Amino acid sequence: MERRLNGEACAFCCYGCCIAFQVKSGRHEEWEAAWLLIQLGVGGFLSMNIMMFSLLLYSDAFTGVDAGVLPWIHLLLWIFATPAVVILGGPYLREMWLNGIQGRVTSSALIVLGVAAAYLYSAFAVFEGSTHVYFDTAVMVLMLFTAGRYLEAVGRARAARDLEPLLAAESESATVVDGAAEIRRPVREVSAGMLVRVRPGERIPVDGVVVEGESNTDEAVITGESRQVTKGAGSKVIAGSINIDGPLLIQSSGDGTATRWARICRSVREALGRRSPTQRLADRIVGVSVPLVLALGGLTIVYWAQSLPFDGALLIGLSVLVVACPCAVGLAAPMATSLGIGRLARHGCLVRDPGVLETLARVRLLAFDKTGKARLVGVDCEEVGIDEVLARAAGLERLSEHGLARAIAAAAAQRGITPLVTRDVRTVPGRGVRGSAEGRPVAAGNGRLMNDLGWPLPPSLAERARSLEASGHSVVYLGWGEQVHAVLSLDDSPLPEAQAAIAALRERGLDATLLTGDLAQAAERIAVLVGIKDIQAGLSPEAKRLALDRLRHGHSSVAMVGDGLNDGPVLAAADVGIAVGSATDLARETAALVLPADGLWMLPWIVDVARAVRRTILTNLMWAFGYNLVALTFAAFGLLQPILAAAVMAGSSILVVVNSLRLERLPDPVLALIPEQRSGAKAERTQHGAGISAMAGPAVERS
Repeated sequence: MERRLNGEACAFCCYGCCIAFQVKSGRHEEWEAAWLLIQLGVGGFLSMNIMMFSLLLYSDAFTGVDAGVLPWIHLLLWIFATPAVVILGGPYLREMWLNGIQGRVTSSALIVLGVAAAYLYSAFAVFEGSTHVYFDTAVMVLMLFTAGRYLEAVGRARAARDLEPLLAAESESATVVDGAAEIRRPVREVSAGMLVRVRPGERIPVDGVVVEGESNTDEAVITGESRQVTKGAGSKVIAGSINIDGPLLIQSSGDGTATRWARICRSVREALGRRSPTQRLADRIVGVSVPLVLALGGLTIVYWAQSLPFDGALLIGLSVLVVACPCAVGLAAPMATSLGIGRLARHGCLVRDPGVLETLARVRLLAFDKTGKARLVGVDCEEVGIDEVLARAAGLERLSEHGLARAIAAAAAQRGITPLVTRDVRTVPGRGVRGSAEGRPVAAGNGRLMNDLGWPLPPSLAERARSLEASGHSVVYLGWGEQVHAVLSLDDSPLPEAQAAIAALRERGLDATLLTGDLAQAAERIAVLVGIKDIQAGLSPEAKRLALDRLRHGHSSVAMVGDGLNDGPVLAAADVGIAVGSATDLARETAALVLPADGLWMLPWIVDVARAVRRTILTNLMWAFGYNLVALTFAAFGLLQPILAAAVMAGSSILVVVNSLRLERLPDPVLALIPEQRSGAKAERTQHGAGISAMAGPAVERS
């Protein structure tokens, strides 16, 4: 038989060898499921014999002539029950002991106390020669709870197997080519410039460029793209994707631990290791309820002991303890949250906090920064040439992550202009960037930066800048030698999928607003194109935070979507900060949710996943607490036997697991959300390239 374990395909001669391998070498989830199955096998054999003899006892098969055999049957039951209680009850006793050391009383205490009461009472009855023993109750309660735990562990192992490709980055190895030798190294030891050989069927361990070979790759685990992508010499490859049908020689473009695959791995592990707010609340409720249930169990025994024999009252009290075990509550949120995080991670979305999904599900307003593609369309200058302007501007802006800076640097590169060496570059938040070139200060930014520096603006350039701003263009002033020498005009085009994404969000009952540092005219033009009516323009990073606080008064939770250097503080201040994959490092680090590059179109689907996760968590908790409350009432009135109570609680856990696994059937995001616009985007990008090239003519004339 073939199974995929620890991320690798393994072949076994039989299921027994598979289980043995999982116990010896499996990861936590696989090991736990395999070990519980072994416990069930041993416990099942012992409990089967116990139930067979107990059935004979209950049917009075040993009355009359065979009555002398009865004490020996009780002794035999005790012999069978003791190892069963030790094997099946050991994990619960260990949990209770560890929690007790920390001063906590959890659900394991209910199980241990209930089973211990039935077992010790029965053992005492054997010594006393009593006719009533309840070894079958003690063993079957443990069997049913262990069966429930096994099914839970199988569900977690299944979720972990789905996440295995995303969590394997840190343990992956790479075949490094060093001259004629090929050496297998951990991916963390791979650095930029190294050559890595990837054979067909292997997962690509590093980001890089294909130097030799041709193959198709599957990038679904990182980008969500289900179609195969052909790669040849010069093509970029993504760590985590699978090389399908041809050998590739790849030159690494960075450290093996700095890939997006590694970031997803670290993000998912950290998120899965934390508990969501809802789960923390449920844990606190359970912490309070367990002592109350213990008290209720004791009172139940005292009450029924007045009208029933003590062993009958003990059974009713045992039922109360068993049925109140909140096992399903402990699964309600973690199971659904881990499946939701894995669902998003498989499509390249990084979730940094498990509470993000629950918060996003409650959000009713999304604030967007202007997430468009900027292009340089004109340069106006006085007494200097356009090449000098672009050389100085590119030397300063090439070190900035701002969208306008990237557009200026790209325009200079397209004209073949070498950027002027610039030192001591510093970003001025909300204003621009400044530095030093050829021993003189140089700065590029908005009018406020030039005013702060006290650099005068020639009247002709000032008039031209006002005209450009009035027409909705973004304007960057460039100065050096304590004077403004040029005005660069840029045009912003919104992402082609933005309009459809915002329309889809509105269909889901979400409002949208635009918070940007750009001038009002440029912001209004973008807002009209994407369908946003509420606009706040000309905002500094601090002003964006204040605007977000004001919006929060009218909406309980607000999410912020941004991709710029200035968005870091406001993303951190939002209830949910969302950065796209092309965002700057600062925006990515402060965002709670990071979308893949060009992944804005996925936002409506992410909201659907978040709402499904929250709905599943609430359903699980409502079921778990409601189920416990009803069953507890029946048990306290003596209408529920301990074995049946254990079956009821095991069934509750199974229903929570099954309900959570329904999240795996959520539809994938629709990649062709707006095919006509996405195809139009390619044409637009082509026009943008032509626009940058054609920009030189009129710009030179104006200069």
